[in-house]
Amino acid sequence: MKLFFREYLPADASASKQTLVILHGLFGSSDNWLTQARFLSNNNYKVYTIDQANHGQSYHSASFDYATMVSDLKEFIDDQKLKQPVILGHSMGGKTAMNFALAHPDSLSKLIVVDIAPRYYDLEHYTILKGLNAITIDTITSRNEADEVLAGYVHESDVRQFLLKNLQRKAEGGFSWKINLPLITEQLANIGVDMQYPGKFDKPTLFIRGRRSNYVRDSDLDRIKEVFPQASLETMETGHWVQAEKPQEFVELVMNWLS
Repeated sequence: MKLFFREYLPADASASKQTLVILHGLFGSSDNWLTQARFLSNNNYKVYTIDQANHGQSYHSASFDYATMVSDLKEFIDDQKLKQPVILGHSMGGKTAMNFALAHPDSLSKLIVVDIAPRYYDLEHYTILKGLNAITIDTITSRNEADEVLAGYVHESDVRQFLLKNLQRKAEGGFSWKINLPLITEQLANIGVDMQYPGKFDKPTLFIRGRRSNYVRDSDLDRIKEVFPQASLETMETGHWVQAEKPQEFVELVMNWLS
């Protein structure tokens, strides 16, 4: 199945440095990376941001797991005839990117993983899913109404704002979900699993973590080096949403590493 994507081209195509393919996290979409993608394309990088399956404008599948997302990414790279792109992923997208690197090491040149490690996670998203499922999608009349319901489960207003980007107005009136909420609810445990492919990825790899996040701990470093021998780690003064909290600093870090 084809994935929805956005393409950002440098003003001068002849000056293009490298191609990046960017993968969002759980409940996200390609829209989340608009600012960062524009920064990168303005600095002569060719950028693709993708809606992974069951998110954004991409298709809704029958399964929600890394094998499906890796297969989708391989199909996308082949369809676009991309030669050795840099794969960058945040959170769930970072786990997809890591699995892709192990499954198809010849299909990318470098790997950038944002605030996720190659290990099992006991996800804390079930409360979010309870809140999203508590929204009566067939009867709500406004985003404010949805926000009021979600506030009973998710206290941070910025997180609710992010989550409610998944609401879309229907042409005939009312709202629907962009995300495949029933499937994600049913199969969320598949996203917390350990790495799904064996082996090592022995090419340049950058891990970026947020200091105020607990997703990548010092205790993860040995495992990171075991699976990604050429890995380096950078820490930014952010929480889990590293690229959103300090977008320009994040992009500058990525560009400095790539160059």
